[in-house]
Amino acid sequence: ISNESQERMGIAIHQQDVDALKRVSDRERAPMYVVGHATGDHKFKFVGANHSINPVDLEMNHLFGSSPKTILTDKTIAADFSEISYDPSKLPFYIEQVLQLEAVACKDWLTNKVDRSVSGKVATQQTCGPIQLPLNNVSVMALDFLSNKGIATSIGHAPVAALVDPAKGSKLAIAEALTNLVWAPLTHGLKGVSLSANWMWPAKNEGENARLYQAVEAVSQFACALGINIPTGKDSLSMTQKYPKGEVVYAPGTVIISAVAEVNDIRKTVSPALEPIVGSQLVYIDFSKDDFKLGGSSFGQVLNQLGKEAPTINDDDYFIRAFETIQALVDERLVLAGHDISSGGLITTLLEMCFPTLNCGINLNVDTLGNDLVKILFSENPGVVLQVQSELPIQILKTQNIIYHVIGAVNDKQKLSISNSKFNIQHSTFTISELRDKWFHTSYLLDKIQRPKGHAEKRKENFKKQPLSYKFQSGFDGKFSTYGVNPKRRTPSGIKAAIIREKGVNGDREMAYALYLAGFDVKDVHMTDLVAGREDLSGVNMIVLVGGFSNSDVLGSAKGWAGSFLYNPKAKAALENFYARPDTLSLGVCNGCQLMMELGLVYREMPMADHPKMHHNGSGKFESTFITISIPKNNSVMLSSYEGAQLGVWLAHGEGMFKLKDQTSCKIGATFSYQEYPGNPNDSDYSVASLYSTDGRHLAIMPHIERSLFPWNWPHYPTDRKQQDEISPWFEAFVNARKWVEKQI
Repeated sequence: ISNESQERMGIAIHQQDVDALKRVSDRERAPMYVVGHATGDHKFKFVGANHSINPVDLEMNHLFGSSPKTILTDKTIAADFSEISYDPSKLPFYIEQVLQLEAVACKDWLTNKVDRSVSGKVATQQTCGPIQLPLNNVSVMALDFLSNKGIATSIGHAPVAALVDPAKGSKLAIAEALTNLVWAPLTHGLKGVSLSANWMWPAKNEGENARLYQAVEAVSQFACALGINIPTGKDSLSMTQKYPKGEVVYAPGTVIISAVAEVNDIRKTVSPALEPIVGSQLVYIDFSKDDFKLGGSSFGQVLNQLGKEAPTINDDDYFIRAFETIQALVDERLVLAGHDISSGGLITTLLEMCFPTLNCGINLNVDTLGNDLVKILFSENPGVVLQVQSELPIQILKTQNIIYHVIGAVNDKQKLSISNSKFNIQHSTFTISELRDKWFHTSYLLDKIQRPKGHAEKRKENFKKQPLSYKFQSGFDGKFSTYGVNPKRRTPSGIKAAIIREKGVNGDREMAYALYLAGFDVKDVHMTDLVAGREDLSGVNMIVLVGGFSNSDVLGSAKGWAGSFLYNPKAKAALENFYARPDTLSLGVCNGCQLMMELGLVYREMPMADHPKMHHNGSGKFESTFITISIPKNNSVMLSSYEGAQLGVWLAHGEGMFKLKDQTSCKIGATFSYQEYPGNPNDSDYSVASLYSTDGRHLAIMPHIERSLFPWNWPHYPTDRKQQDEISPWFEAFVNARKWVEKQI
């Protein structure tokens, strides 16, 4: 019995297993308490000292007995909103306004400050394209490192449409979740999808219980018709805020749908970012079989109007067939790019497909979709847009009787041009870069109140000037065989490495796997092992100090971790002895890099007062991004073969700023490829991203090379290589380390 906010975990185990759990808990510095035992008498008691008082003494049926039925009585209050009025001549104004609406606008202000690479199994996160904008439809996590199987999740909600019609709005929430999920190849198709329904409703107010009933009924019927289940969810049914003087604010009743399903190949997931292939076609597929309707749309919201009628899904069987057909196209790699139609309508979908890719535009012709251009562009009827290059996907759509419209082609002019043959509009050509700036502006406004003055402005000005651009190291072909490794080996190599971790680090598993894959036998060493003397590193040739948040960074990044070495004699001696040996290598990444700086491990010949230290990012906040770094001529054991390379890599840290006296005072292993923020995400002197020791054996690097190990880890990988490369360029660094150790022993 505990409050859910206490974040406790309770388990029941056999008495003989308590000592084993206690040993594990002590090693992990995780407090553990034996709080009771099972009695079998169907009673639940908290027993006081000497059994003098029992503050809790309950029969179990009081806790698990049947709860009384609740009967709610309400009346239906019919909504009667006006049709949305608009002027087609104001199309440019409407587009700019919709793009700046918070629900539609860029979410960069939110996504750039959360760790989107942790675990090394992130296959698809928010950002995509050469300029890494947060536009992906679906998130995908790998189940392991080599099978390419994964789990996809997506969400959907339509709160404004639910104001117009609670049943239609709730069906739209499911439809959005599914048209987001469709871009990952699902192992069992639609039948393998499970949903979670989180209800947010101002219940117990007149008319709202009736609206909630309609919404729940619609969700139930739609899910049953689609053949998918909703095994879980959550209710927040008190979404009402009362203020003095009788003012009451009601949250719009809505259901937030989360969808989850198994993925058969994480490498096939489709991004919204257009491939810059001039002449490739854009295909519109409607999932709703409903007329274009503006009720509950973002377009109506910017005009402060709700509208009379929201769209819905009129043919459940057709929705299933459309979903499964798109799935087949994705699985056969026949879709170059794809995006759902939801908040902001078709025009937003098309523009968002252009935004992450430089030098891309669209020649648009929607003559076959109807006579009202505003409704065509802004209604939020569920559907998708595909970018295809061959006629085969078109033929498959025909074979499956899917209604489709070829609505345009990709150009290289950075313009979206709407055919003016039918609609007679005054302004029919739009500049992608100008609209992208409008779309980004809302993010900037939210971003600038969270940072030191000037950094949000730099981000706004530079994000599109700092595209990802790669130059792989000489001889890299993406094959395991080139490096002489067997990714499925099960026998020891005799070459030993150790992961050293402290409470709170979170980069140990992916680092251990990178080392194992490169040919090391890897052991797990917790700081408590070193402190207690259970481990002294004597049989280890390479140690890695991994990334994360040791001791939650309460004392500052890695400062608490450093104290564990400095003030525990056995741990300190083990580290000193390791670095005194000539046959050892060390690597510190992220938190581990900070630790190496804090302990002066890179330049042990240098006085501690002169040794580089890590400082808070210039932006004043945690930075998570996929970025390019350049590698100069160097004699680092791990990086020397990368001379002249420019590679993409994940980073996630709050204190990554290197402060150097001058460029010659230290050995620079890598620099950020751009001088200014956000390309230099922590404002490091000389754009430094990595330092290495004078003899090349010890490397400290802030970016997470171990989380960038596979092509599918990279949110933007060269199109011509992503289907053929088994491993990313960063694998070579770990192989270099293994080969060096082999020569020493």
